[in-house]
Amino acid sequence: MDVSFLGGPQPQLGVGVVAPFDFALDRELWRWVPDDVSLHLTRTPFVPVEVSLDLARLVSEHETLQAAVQALCAVSPQVISYACTSGSFVAGVAGERAMCAAMAQAGEVPSLTTSGALIEALREIGARRIAVVTPYTKSVTDSLEDYLGEAGITVTGRAYLGLTRHIWKVPYRDVVDMARAAVVGAADALFISCTNLPTYDVIPQLEAELRMPVLSANQVTMWSALRAIGVQAVGPYQALLDPVARRGPAAMTGSEQEEPGAGLSRATPEAAFAGSAPPDGEALDGLEPPPYPPEDTGGRPPV
Repeated sequence: MDVSFLGGPQPQLGVGVVAPFDFALDRELWRWVPDDVSLHLTRTPFVPVEVSLDLARLVSEHETLQAAVQALCAVSPQVISYACTSGSFVAGVAGERAMCAAMAQAGEVPSLTTSGALIEALREIGARRIAVVTPYTKSVTDSLEDYLGEAGITVTGRAYLGLTRHIWKVPYRDVVDMARAAVVGAADALFISCTNLPTYDVIPQLEAELRMPVLSANQVTMWSALRAIGVQAVGPYQALLDPVARRGPAAMTGSEQEEPGAGLSRATPEAAFAGSAPPDGEALDGLEPPPYPPEDTGGRPPV
């Protein structure tokens, strides 16, 4: 059978992704990508270290990033993104910029990081005061708040799980619980950190319930990478991606702007949900489920 008339396949744009060795959410990244774009993923070398500030530093060393970028350049991506939040905020704003420069130099391709994409996304939606949700320990969450502070972003409230492993196994229910606990002040938006924390399906629900834009690490990474090559990310009713969503309930924050610098630093309200993610969906012995924040009087919506 002669199929020469088909003339395909159609040309594809390429986005290179450097992820930490334990990244498990490849499929989630693809959900933001339109059909005419391909993702090309590579991972940093394995190191026997649990999720911590030490691991963040190890998986973001310039030599490691440069080797990964050079491998990706064999398939000629139009842009390269480093998909790790903690690895890109651990050295502060200057460290994030240096990472982008090192990657761009290694591959001669425009490069970005998750934390840099976060700041870009916050500027896009005009958010300067945000609530933060993380699966990290307190020390890693503190480092994220320091990074945001350097960039002129105030954290109004936060919640974290205290996990050092198996972050990709955290269910949407826990993400919703943390979000409700973190949004305690006059926030412009909510940020859900860590590219290994599942968030895609929960973003529209939280935007409708909390009445504010909700950003996640994987969302801003894909949005920024695709934007760099002139392509729009896809996603159902997400304020960052859809201007119509910004004019809907997600835009009605009801928060009052305060004077610059009026936000809290280490006194930021926070909720810690201690424990490790259960293997294979099993419950953790001796741990109660995260409590609802006092202001929540309704039932849990389906997730």
